[in-house]
Amino acid sequence: MAENMFRLAAFADEADKALAGQIEAMKRNGISLLEIRGVDGKNVSSLTPEEARMIKQKLDDEGISVWSTGSPIGKIEISDDFAPHYDKFLNTLEIAHILGAKNIRLFSFYHTGIDISDGLRDEVLERLSRFLEAAKGSGITLCHENEKGIFDDIASRCEEMHKALPELRAVFDPANFACCGEEVLHAWEVLRPYVKYLHIKDVAENGRIVPAGEGICNIAELLVRYRDNGGGVLTIEPHLTVFHGLSALEKKGERSNIAERRFTSPAQAFDTAVNSLKSIINNIN
Repeated sequence: MAENMFRLAAFADEADKALAGQIEAMKRNGISLLEIRGVDGKNVSSLTPEEARMIKQKLDDEGISVWSTGSPIGKIEISDDFAPHYDKFLNTLEIAHILGAKNIRLFSFYHTGIDISDGLRDEVLERLSRFLEAAKGSGITLCHENEKGIFDDIASRCEEMHKALPELRAVFDPANFACCGEEVLHAWEVLRPYVKYLHIKDVAENGRIVPAGEGICNIAELLVRYRDNGGGVLTIEPHLTVFHGLSALEKKGERSNIAERRFTSPAQAFDTAVNSLKSIINNIN
């Protein structure tokens, strides 16, 4: 079975904005690791310590652990004021500690209207270095996710970043690489030494997000290579239907290419994403 080869985590806020509904969706699908992002309509980075402790107790009662905080850290323009964003990171770090999270997912800044340059690279690295310094000794790993439009959106720049900041690990998102015109398995070979875990979503040639295995991301072969590299955790990120809070995750003026076909609810789309991944895993030799 899938659980014998990999440990499955999920962005359960795509099933339900309410924590109770997220717990129900995870238990229904046999998933015990949560990549926590939105809870009761509030982003994890904005939770208070008191709210985090209440969430932790509810998750503990249901046998669910927090694998990672799916934070929006680094998902602002590089030209934006960094000070309040750094404060948001410090709060996210505290919340992650309370929740018992092993990882914090973050990004490397949008740069709209600013060309790629050594100066831009230096600024990105300096900001990421400040995050890493703050997290030192916390037992929490900072993991950079590749995403279209941020500085480190393609494999070559991600590689440069990880070489410069070896404490920073990678969340490898195959669909995001494909949306940047990158061949997924090539990107994997470039970044293999730095990957902590995978996000699982797939994309068709037209850029539309589809269930794992239906797109161009070579998910089955990617999983084999990830397993053979010692990888263990996969986070399911369905993106198969519009869910509460989606707009807050996207760059202003851009929208994910999501087709609301065949799904009557976010919960059904979530179940489809889980079952698609399990089907792929169960056919791996």
